[in-house]
Amino acid sequence: GSCLQHPGQLLTPGPSMATSAQPRARPSALGHQLWKTLSSEADLEERLHELDLRSDSDIPDVPPPTDSTPEILKKALSGLSARWKNWWIRGILSLAMISGFFLIIYLGSFMLMLLVLSIQVKCYHEIITIGYRVYHSYDLPWFRSLSWYFLLCVNYFFYGETVADYFATFVQRREQLQFLIRYHRFISFALYLTGFCMFVLSLVKKHYRLQFYMFAWTHVTLLITVTQSHLVIQNLFEGMIWFLVPISSVICNDITAYIFGFFFGRTPLIKLSPKKTWEGFIGGFFSTVVFGFIFSYFLAQHQYFVCPVEYNSETNRFVTECEPSELFQMKKYSVPPLLQAVLGWETVNMYPFQMHSFALSTFASLIGPFGGFFASGFKRAFKIKDFADTIPGHGGIMDRFDCQYLMATFVHVYITSFIRGPNPSKLLKQLLILQPEQQLSVYKTLKSHLVEKGILQPSLRG
Repeated sequence: GSCLQHPGQLLTPGPSMATSAQPRARPSALGHQLWKTLSSEADLEERLHELDLRSDSDIPDVPPPTDSTPEILKKALSGLSARWKNWWIRGILSLAMISGFFLIIYLGSFMLMLLVLSIQVKCYHEIITIGYRVYHSYDLPWFRSLSWYFLLCVNYFFYGETVADYFATFVQRREQLQFLIRYHRFISFALYLTGFCMFVLSLVKKHYRLQFYMFAWTHVTLLITVTQSHLVIQNLFEGMIWFLVPISSVICNDITAYIFGFFFGRTPLIKLSPKKTWEGFIGGFFSTVVFGFIFSYFLAQHQYFVCPVEYNSETNRFVTECEPSELFQMKKYSVPPLLQAVLGWETVNMYPFQMHSFALSTFASLIGPFGGFFASGFKRAFKIKDFADTIPGHGGIMDRFDCQYLMATFVHVYITSFIRGPNPSKLLKQLLILQPEQQLSVYKTLKSHLVEKGILQPSLRG
């Protein structure tokens, strides 16, 4: 019989074919070129398939970040060991960041919103840059441009929703803004759809899989950064105390857990983050609960921190003036019998919000760190130590705010589930932007309802 040779070679006739078969002609130049093309495409498909199945150890190395520590600090700490040098660098930069944070708080809620937006953009940039570096050698078309375009689209949608909710009276006075707000969601969808079509048009056969990888990478990054930062700003509008206590609790837990772990840490906590210890975790928990309780007590005494942030269209400024709600009015509570013997008190005066601070502090210290563990696993997957080298001794902005995003979501859910009730001022703003006949209809319906409940006298019917 005959044996099949390598494709492109001739079939060698066997004995039974020698007399009956005519000699086969050599392949033409066109056939040879066709075979080469098919072979190269098959090799490419095989290589891409291997890329899909590669293990974590095969992930391309990301270039290590450079040391951005100021020279003056390097010289001042040159005689210390690496461990203590890192301690002092982290401590000095932490104090500097906390001081800057207090300055921004003093400047007002609008500056805090700008700070949140700036942090969001920087975190997004750090995560996208990692993806770009990992797959840089494949030169994916339009990847970075589309990533930033989608960031703009999603920010336009979320911040447009905020403007519609909290700046209704301001928008009502600007005719050009009325069109944008009325068709805001349609415009947002059209912008996203444009980016989606641009992505489809950018698809190149040899990069299909990687392009879809990075498309998913971009959208997950948007979910982590933009949506969470939007929730941070929503929390801020409920009152600055709902912004400061959660964020400060996470910062306190991060600092105290590091201190307890540095001096007393012996027992590893989780393999994803070898430097984390049970001693630091437990010490951070108790420190954060005490801090949150005391910090809430001082903030609850000031209108500036407890009143919802509202926009005054007459002065074109954000204002925080109100009659504090029951959450921020001192009340007397009975001490449980078991604690009376220890404390020697039968009653204690405190703000109701301080009770809620226990829930916020507990989440910040027990669940919040899992945001950091998640980030540690992400960095290990791509063989990097930090997201960036923006802050000496700390890494990137994302390294410092990985726990804040979980906290922002929890606070928003907590407020909507247990705190927030009907908001008369927000409802009034919505009524004022209705057409006159719609306002009159609401008035008649409300008056009829109040008469039926006996709040208004029937004689007042008109």
